[in-house]
Amino acid sequence: MSVQAAAREVVNTDKAPGAVGPYSQAIKANGMVFISGQVPLVPGTKEFAGESVEEQTEQVMKNLGAILAEAGSSFDKVVKTTILLADMSDFAAVNAVYGKYFPENPPARATFAVKGLPLGAKVEIEATALL
Repeated sequence: MSVQAAAREVVNTDKAPGAVGPYSQAIKANGMVFISGQVPLVPGTKEFAGESVEEQTEQVMKNLGAILAEAGSSFDKVVKTTILLADMSDFAAVNAVYGKYFPENPPARATFAVKGLPLGAKVEIEATALL
C-alpha cells in the first residue's frame, strides 16, 4: 500500500515583498495556508514603510493581508501568528496596530524578542490560516 504525499501549492503575489532567501511567501496544504515571516518592506522596493515600529507593523500586516487574499483566505481565518521583535519594549505599540486586524476572536500567538531581524527590521510576523 502506497501513501500519497499531500498536495502542496506555492502562493506568490507581487502585492507583498518577494522572498529574500530560499523560501516561498506562503504554502497552501491540507486546507491551510502557512505564511512565511513578513518584514515591513514596501512591495516592489527594498524600502521599509517607515522607521517607527507602528509604521513597520502596519506594512507587515498589509503584506500578510495581500498574501492571505492571494491564497484565498483572510485575517478572520488566521489561527496562529508568531511575532518577532527587535526590542520587546515595542510590544504595546505593535499590539495597538496588530489588534486592529483582529478586532474579535484573535488567533493564538507567540511573541519573541530576537537579537536581530532581516534587513534591520523592527518587527516580523508569520501566520497560519484556514482556507
